[in-house]
Amino acid sequence: MHRYRSHTCAALRAEDAGQSVRLSGWVHRVRDHGGLLFIDLRDHYGLTQCVADPDSPAFKLAETVRSEWVIRIDGEVKLRDGATANDKLPTGHVEVFIRELEVLSTARELPVPVFGEPEYPEETRLKYRFLDLRRETMHNDIVKRSAIISSIRRRMVEEGFTEFQTPILTASSPEGARDFLVPSRLHPGKFYALPQAPQQFKQLCMIAGFDRYFQIAPCFRDEDARADRSPGEFYQLDIEMSFVEQEDVFAAVEPVLRDLFIEFADGKQVTAGFPKIPYAEALAKYGTDKPDLRNPIEMADVTAHFAGSGFKVFAGMIEADPRVKVWAIPAKTGGSRAFCDRMNNWAQQQGQKGLGYIFWREGEAEGAGPVAKNIGPERTEALRQQLGLGAGDAVFFLAGRPDQFMRFSGEARQKIGDELKLSDKDQFAFCWIVDFPMFELNEETGRVDFSHNPFSMPQGGLEALETQDPLTINAFQYDIVCNGIELSSGAIRNHKPEIMRKAFAIAGYDESVLEEKFGGMLTALQYGAPPHGGIAPGIDRIVMLLCGRENLRDVTLFPMNQRAEDLMMGAPSEVSMQQLRELHIRLNLPS
Repeated sequence: MHRYRSHTCAALRAEDAGQSVRLSGWVHRVRDHGGLLFIDLRDHYGLTQCVADPDSPAFKLAETVRSEWVIRIDGEVKLRDGATANDKLPTGHVEVFIRELEVLSTARELPVPVFGEPEYPEETRLKYRFLDLRRETMHNDIVKRSAIISSIRRRMVEEGFTEFQTPILTASSPEGARDFLVPSRLHPGKFYALPQAPQQFKQLCMIAGFDRYFQIAPCFRDEDARADRSPGEFYQLDIEMSFVEQEDVFAAVEPVLRDLFIEFADGKQVTAGFPKIPYAEALAKYGTDKPDLRNPIEMADVTAHFAGSGFKVFAGMIEADPRVKVWAIPAKTGGSRAFCDRMNNWAQQQGQKGLGYIFWREGEAEGAGPVAKNIGPERTEALRQQLGLGAGDAVFFLAGRPDQFMRFSGEARQKIGDELKLSDKDQFAFCWIVDFPMFELNEETGRVDFSHNPFSMPQGGLEALETQDPLTINAFQYDIVCNGIELSSGAIRNHKPEIMRKAFAIAGYDESVLEEKFGGMLTALQYGAPPHGGIAPGIDRIVMLLCGRENLRDVTLFPMNQRAEDLMMGAPSEVSMQQLRELHIRLNLPS
């Protein structure tokens, strides 16, 4: 028999009754039932109930074991009787009567409990992550992560993609987040950068003649943590394709994600065909370019109903500034003063002046509330008909410049949908966001900047760059959004050097900067580059959604805390003076 086990703790079934077996694992729980000692033994695979009675030669040693000790037991498999069987456990119809027990290692008092999974401070959980990962929920989520990545790899290969690995040590890029820099010992005063993404390398793969590339790529960005963003490093499904247009990328990527989610959705509905929503339309309907389509509320521009109306606050704003708009947030089933007042109070708590509203009571034809009284019954009825509302419904209003209230409008839409339980949470609602603007105006500097990916192809090509107002040019850029979370960004790339030069010139980069920072890419484009495009869905966010978690740290094996610290390994850490001398670095620390 093997030194440590003949079976795993998930393997034994009723048909194994009568066998002599050997199991090894962690003591999950010990229960003393008046002379009978029950030990739940756990390993990576599952859990088996083991029993020792006073007649067992191992009984006295079994009495000493404690939670999370690692032990080996030899014993006989016996059937549990009907009253004690546990149908919720794969091994729940058998138990092992212990004949021999060996303590392989003991455990000190636990700083983080494993059994029962009570709430515990995150800092403690991260410091003792190896214990935190023993919890059933955490353990299962990490195993599920592995299964998801394996499924992605299989699906990508079936779609005709080939996996390549791109460099980890590369050059710093002026775009995007801060780089993590790595000093060069052989080249004093020079630094490598860890890749924020394999963007240039995957494009160079296409220029090199490969056709369909993918990689489960590690990416590194020195940025602050959020619930849906890990500090330091993350992984993405990096994809690039040659000789494609935007629709070809959609056709290749959408089935992979749709079928992946169906596989791991545990019965939840998954969008069959991802709708394509233009960026400007997403902002106008949902107040965000990351809409949660589980919420059915769509906002509408109702400025015309308030222009010249008796509601002087809105009418005056509209008359004074042509950029002012009034947006409506319909609220089906929200037609009560109590709900409307509650939402108005919530808006004020968010630092807003409030939310104007109209509501329609059951059995009353006319709308109620101060706004309805001021604009009159005709305008109120026109609003009701435009928005498709009726008795028992309400509508809320925001007025001002949309760029200034848009973010709040999206938050209000989501709040109203959640409060009224309009959102169908039992689904994964996907969409494509398309037609992103190529450029945006930086209001602080007054200069035109890239709004998204600088390597994207502008819609209209070189002619658009030469003849259109830059702020009116859209790009072949697109995002995938699921349940209000951006899973990925992508684009059809700019594969012509003259278009690249012109686009960067519009964004304020002169030829020397372009040559210095993107010289490799610019050179490559001059030697025959195919039309190409790609996308990069975030692995961590995909896993977070499929595991039903709200924080990436819950689905990452060894995450950092929000201050980008690894509390378990003590990173970042100080280094010796000898190491600094070898790198020709002298510290200049803040006082």
